[in-house]
Amino acid sequence: MGRMVDGKWTTEWYSPDQEGRFVRNETHFRARIGSEPDATHPVASGRYHLYVAHACPWAHRTLMGRALYGLDAAISVSVVHPDMGDDGWTFIKGDGGTGDTQFSLSFLREIYLRAKPDYTGRVTVPVLWDKTAGTIVNNESREILRMMSRELRGLGSGSLQLCPAGMETEVDAVIDDLYNPINNGVYRAGFATTQHAYAEAVTELFDALARYEQVLGKQRYLCGANLTEADLCLFSTLLRFDPVYHYHFKCNLKRLRDFPNLWGFTLELAQIPQIQQTIFLPAIKQHYFRSHPTVNPTRVVPLGPEIDWEAAHGRDAMP
Repeated sequence: MGRMVDGKWTTEWYSPDQEGRFVRNETHFRARIGSEPDATHPVASGRYHLYVAHACPWAHRTLMGRALYGLDAAISVSVVHPDMGDDGWTFIKGDGGTGDTQFSLSFLREIYLRAKPDYTGRVTVPVLWDKTAGTIVNNESREILRMMSRELRGLGSGSLQLCPAGMETEVDAVIDDLYNPINNGVYRAGFATTQHAYAEAVTELFDALARYEQVLGKQRYLCGANLTEADLCLFSTLLRFDPVYHYHFKCNLKRLRDFPNLWGFTLELAQIPQIQQTIFLPAIKQHYFRSHPTVNPTRVVPLGPEIDWEAAHGRDAMP
């Protein structure tokens, strides 16, 4: 994974806490696009560029938002290569990687250094870049997604509202609730360095999955009858669950397919045309199994599991 320290690249891995728990670092760039006339980062079509990885569930949220809002022409994209070694995310072309279509750079860390030459922190995706200001606006996925729902939505061709007026508090509460046990929970399990930390994370993960299995047994989506940002935040983890997290991260008390409502929900979202175009399962599997030698030292990528992503999801009758 690596880390920048005062503008210098290191191969430093995440440091667990004293009990072996995986600790995720905070994101550093938290500016916003504004609709006011004197905004540092104003609303403008073609001004912003998104750096993503097809493998990353956090980046996937923003790709789905971009597609659902029809922002493809308004926000350009570069995709890093799925293999992440000692140099972190790279712009090698192939396997879904596009190269850096802005500057023809070699490494994502060079984007961070353009924004802050003495940067200290992780070099992660997604990154929202302001072409005019020449800097990073934001690298926090849920905030980028919210800017798409608010300031940037009018630049697109889509008609969805993933965070309608009056629902922001409810949507945010669900996203907050998903984060630690599920979105970050799979990583807490996979990167735990003690049995206690692993068992704690897996137990909390499956307790939360069981709870949301009940929620989705009563309503079609997490906040009711309509798709919201919260659904995208859950889906990006669930899509990767059986192909990767179930065995790579030892999240194996059950398969996701053993939860009928969660599985139907996952199939439904995977079959939405705009979302479907953002899913690159070969890159997802390649990244996880080749980029974590502490978890999979052979870096062999499994061929399975076989999943029928076009199977009937059964969600149409849900209220």
